[in-house]
Formats: sequence, C-alpha cells, structure tokens
Amino acid sequence: MLNPASPLARLLDGPMRPGVLRWIGLRPARRAALRVVEEAALLAGQGLEGDRYAGRNGARQVTLIQAEHLPAIGAFLGLEEVAPERLRRNLVISGLNLLALKGRRFRVGEAVLEMTGECHPCSRMEEEFGPGGYNAVRGHGGVTARVLEGGAIRLGDAVARLD
Repeated sequence: MLNPASPLARLLDGPMRPGVLRWIGLRPARRAALRVVEEAALLAGQGLEGDRYAGRNGARQVTLIQAEHLPAIGAFLGLEEVAPERLRRNLVISGLNLLALKGRRFRVGEAVLEMTGECHPCSRMEEEFGPGGYNAVRGHGGVTARVLEGGAIRLGDAVARLD
C-alpha cells in the first residue's frame, strides 16, 4: 500500500480534467454485431442494459477504451484509425487517461463505476484485423469496470474521477 503522504501518492491524487463519453456500443450476444446507441442505462451490479454481460456480477460489467488509442491501434495496423465496433468495447472516452482511474470510482453521466482492471485483447483481434491484430491492440485495449450506482448515460456526458 502506498503511503498517502508520499510524493507519488500526491501525484496520483492530483487533479485531472474530466473526459467525455463519445460512443456507446451494446453487444447483444456473443459474436453478434454491436448495436451503437446514443444513450443507455447502466444497472448497478450488472452492467449495461441490453449488453450480453449485463446481469453478471463480476469485474467485467462494462468495458471502456480511450478515443485517443483508436488512431494508435490503426497506425500499428497500417490504417488511419479503427472503428470502435471492431474492438467490441462498450464505451469510448476522450480527454481522460483511463489508466489514471486504477482502483478508483468515477462518474459517467448519472452512473458511478469502479475500474477493475485492464481490458486485454483476445485472439479475436487476429480474426478482426488479420495477422498482427492482437499485438496492435496490446496496451491499448482499455479498462474494465463494475457499476456501483446505476443511471442513464448519454453521448457527451462528462466522465470524472470521484475523490
């Protein structure tokens, strides 16, 4: 455990500007096409209503990825950018370093979530992008979270760490 008075702890607790919810995708079933929506409901202890992971009481109720990583993944693949649907994450956030939320609670719209870990790529990335797809996403796959307090989320909502 980090000493709360240490210089590193102060940096980790330092201010950070809020991000913005830019994209919402629901995965209705395994391998089904994502449904892109402008608003959705996060259900406490369950995840996104209408998503295949909803109702599972675990650490991976919602997946988030940074918008800033989409062009990086594309560059590793020789593409200008990749569409969020291809990565199968639920939420795309811009303007906020998601890894800075490690072990933290944060608000998206009306809901409160807690980051539970990194979202590593799976072998499906090779199917989606071809050879090298898995390695292109490594380190850029986003994070997983659980929903602590449910509520509505909409494109343009602020995403902010709760202290």
